[in-house]
Amino acid sequence: MAPIPRLRDYKGPALLSYGFRPFFLFGSLYAGLAILAWLPMFYGELELSTAFAPRDWHIHEMLYGYLPAVITGFLLTAVPNWTGRMPLQGRPLLVLVLAWAAGRVAVTTSAWIGWEAAAVIDNAFLLLVAAAMGREIIKGKNWRNLKVLIVLGVLLAGNILFHVEAHVLGATEYGIRFGIAATMMLIMLIGGRIIPSFTRNWLARENPGRLPAPTGRFDVVSMIAAGVALLAWIAAPGWSVTGAALIAAGVLQAVRLGRWAGERTWRDRLVLILHVAYTFVPLGFILVGLAALGLLPVSAGIHAWTGGAMGIMTLAVMSRASLGHTGRALVATASMQGLYLLLVGAAVARVCAAIHPAWSGMLLPVAGGAWAAAFVGFALVYWKVFTHPRVTA
Repeated sequence: MAPIPRLRDYKGPALLSYGFRPFFLFGSLYAGLAILAWLPMFYGELELSTAFAPRDWHIHEMLYGYLPAVITGFLLTAVPNWTGRMPLQGRPLLVLVLAWAAGRVAVTTSAWIGWEAAAVIDNAFLLLVAAAMGREIIKGKNWRNLKVLIVLGVLLAGNILFHVEAHVLGATEYGIRFGIAATMMLIMLIGGRIIPSFTRNWLARENPGRLPAPTGRFDVVSMIAAGVALLAWIAAPGWSVTGAALIAAGVLQAVRLGRWAGERTWRDRLVLILHVAYTFVPLGFILVGLAALGLLPVSAGIHAWTGGAMGIMTLAVMSRASLGHTGRALVATASMQGLYLLLVGAAVARVCAAIHPAWSGMLLPVAGGAWAAAFVGFALVYWKVFTHPRVTA
């Protein structure tokens, strides 16, 4: 995303001057604190007043709590660049932040307020975001980017399905797969644009030689294969044909990643971490495919996608975008590199715990603690970035 070209004469707190500031800050804090709550819930030492089963609360708050916050922060900052209109600031932005926070409280207290009320409050946030984005895109006559409303609509549909399924059946399966599949498609689409672009820019300037392959027919084929495999997984996760399709899609995504020259970006950690995050995309496809064939627990692939691809990619994008949009140098500090390592370690530990259940007693607390430390640490390291005015030369 390019820097926002112009701003209103805004005099309020810096935190509410750009959409990415509050949503990246509070979203990352919530990602860490929710896992700190989940660990004692998993071990039966904590019980929340939620209508969801403990596992479903954990999954919901990552898929439909944390991720929408990051996506909203990204869109609120990108849409002004696309439309040439002023960014959402001040009170309107605060309303969205409070709506998101209300959803988190409602879901966590849904056994007390009722599942219907929780579902309405929780889904109101995505509706408000879609309305705000639609208004800006239409007024800016930026018709080609109306497709972002499809992304928000898919998340909204998945969230509604999650609430209804959890109430009717007592647990949710389709809502989980729907949300994961939609998010993975989003990561593959956005990753396929920003990773080779950032890599090409850095290599052309700092390390001349092989550049990422240009986007072409292979990328289209790999995306179609991934989409078909994910649809099959949503509908029939235990079918052998689904397993074969997932593994084939994983191989294609691995080849796609290899075409982006990531091994040549070692000296720029802000670029390198994007390639590391995307590595978990093909890994997740292959592991979930093996699970469909009955060879591995499905949790291994699920956590490669969620803890690895989703977690690391969002942290990578948040850390880079926040620097660029506040006038700071695009450099990963030593502390930020340490947080990247923590999160990669968390993802690897969680996948290994699923593959080898005998190790889970040791690895689950390690994975959860490292995840929480990475996201809470990010909020602390970037506190001034989010709460102080843009740096001017």
